[in-house]
Amino acid sequence: MKALHARYPFLSAARGAVEAAGVDLADLVASEDAVVERGLERIEWAITEGTIGERHRRTRVELLSYPVARVLVSLVDQHILLRRYSRAEARAAYDRFSEELATTTEFQSTRTERLDLETLLAEFDLQDSVHEVGEADDGQYRIDVGPYLEHAAGEWGDEWRLVNRPLSDGQVPIDQDELLVLLRRAVQRRVTDGLPFEVPDEIADELTEEVERIRELLDDLDLTREIDTVVPDLFPPCMKHLLDKVQKGEHLEHHSRFAIAAFLTSIGMTTDEIVELFEVNPGFGEEQTRYQVDHIRGDTSPTEYSTPACATMQSYGDCIGKDDICEDVINESHPLNYYEHRIDDADDEELTDWREDGDEEEEAAD
Repeated sequence: MKALHARYPFLSAARGAVEAAGVDLADLVASEDAVVERGLERIEWAITEGTIGERHRRTRVELLSYPVARVLVSLVDQHILLRRYSRAEARAAYDRFSEELATTTEFQSTRTERLDLETLLAEFDLQDSVHEVGEADDGQYRIDVGPYLEHAAGEWGDEWRLVNRPLSDGQVPIDQDELLVLLRRAVQRRVTDGLPFEVPDEIADELTEEVERIRELLDDLDLTREIDTVVPDLFPPCMKHLLDKVQKGEHLEHHSRFAIAAFLTSIGMTTDEIVELFEVNPGFGEEQTRYQVDHIRGDTSPTEYSTPACATMQSYGDCIGKDDICEDVINESHPLNYYEHRIDDADDEELTDWREDGDEEEEAAD
């Protein structure tokens, strides 16, 4: 087992090294506490910090902790954990290969194997799709449009949209920093691939405490984050229901108004956009509505209020139209969990921001 494999456990060569060593996973989780502890640590850090923590000093422990972490992710089987864990592994890999590729001096130890760009591209079958442009040190490339669209699909920002790239001869220009971002996305896809999987009972029984610890961390998780994408078709049923009532001009109780306003704030809508949305509602008062939204946002209060959890929505009678995702994936946790799940699983054509649609309609009218 090489240090390179421990730094990049998603590599095919790393998987081959584990197989060649004849490691029995059931024996591993039953007898090697250090490996299990490091596997759990990878996940704990992914949940709380968005990273996987510091590498273990022993190469074998670090490498084998990766398959153990994948087992734990599979046993917990929650979409939010899979997403956070895969992102953390990809981020760690990105930080490492960015540093290695930028290093011009030799490693202190000549025995330390480095990951080069050619190997990384070949790992994801991109060696024939990425073409260096100009001098070797210029850091300019062109990538075939198909692989570009595949790996840039999860990146937000207008700069990643194909319409804003000078496409030529079926290729898209990118610099080295952008290429590494695409490779980070490729790593995340690799980590996600095959998860979750069925875990034999003899392995699951050994990891009961670790699974419980992860579930506790997820229960305590602050789910409020910046999504900044407004796609009503992907809203959870409860928020679709409340939004529909707003748009039809129907009366909403205070708790319902709070819930939809907090949700829209959490996914990136501005106060002006939310105020405009509420204009059709009976009893609308711009000054009062603006104050309430700014209060929720934390602009006029010491607290930034989050969207009510599913249990709260149920207690107020706002949980309407529960579907299979609520039951099977989100497990009645939080409306933002539902929306993040739908956003992450959506195809590109489904991710047209509601506000962009409005801009296009205004342009057409002009």
